[in-house]
Amino acid sequence: MSIRNYSPRRNNRGRVSPAMNAMLTTVLAIAILLQIAYPLLHGDTLRIVTIAIVYWGAAAMCLHALLAYGSRYALTYAGFTFFFALFIESIGVATSWPFGEYAYSTDLGFKIFSVPLVVPFAWIMIAHPVLVISRRIAGNWVFLYGGIAMAAWDLFLDPLMVSSGRWTWKVTGAHVPFQPEIPLSNTFGWLLTGMGLIAILHLMLPRDRRKIAATFSAVDIFIAWTLFSGFIGNLFFFHRPGIAFFAGAIFGAVTLPYFFARWLGRP
Repeated sequence: MSIRNYSPRRNNRGRVSPAMNAMLTTVLAIAILLQIAYPLLHGDTLRIVTIAIVYWGAAAMCLHALLAYGSRYALTYAGFTFFFALFIESIGVATSWPFGEYAYSTDLGFKIFSVPLVVPFAWIMIAHPVLVISRRIAGNWVFLYGGIAMAAWDLFLDPLMVSSGRWTWKVTGAHVPFQPEIPLSNTFGWLLTGMGLIAILHLMLPRDRRKIAATFSAVDIFIAWTLFSGFIGNLFFFHRPGIAFFAGAIFGAVTLPYFFARWLGRP
């Protein structure tokens, strides 16, 4: 009779080089610093910073996707999300489906099919972190969780952009709670399109990380900052406490299981 000593399998995955990690940290930090400056700016400076926030945020998530999952993942996720968002948004502007009747202002720059170029990059900015957290905790319901997460994120985004005149809605029926300027159909539209996007990305993209891979810290920071800034911004800077508590409660409830799983260290 022999006694065997059990040794748990070690995680042999290495981390990316300090230089690449510093690049990811810098890009993400710039995106967050621009958001911190947002409530303090006005006029054309605010318009430029609004656009810059999206591009820097999308760049941070694309860079994390590349460093964590490789070039195939990053290129497929960014490319497909861009064209999916452009297709859905162009249909939305032309037909008022599925979001409701809305129109973009000229403030957001160059347009493709009446959709500002920056808009699909906002989808790119959120799609990767949502897919990451959905895969970690949702099991066979990644598409549903992902759609709810994207709709919850939009509860912060749309009222901010409408109040600054970046796009406008025609509200004829029910509206989002604490957001009379935004129809309830917009939230259902985000839920529907979010489920579709995350479902397709989940099927298309590899789940295995690179052997030398970035940690999930960038995703953790991005999601936590989105919740924190949305709550604090609406409560203290934009003077919309209803949105702060309503959207904050929903987005917080959606993301809390992910942070709990991260705290437990669940693989």
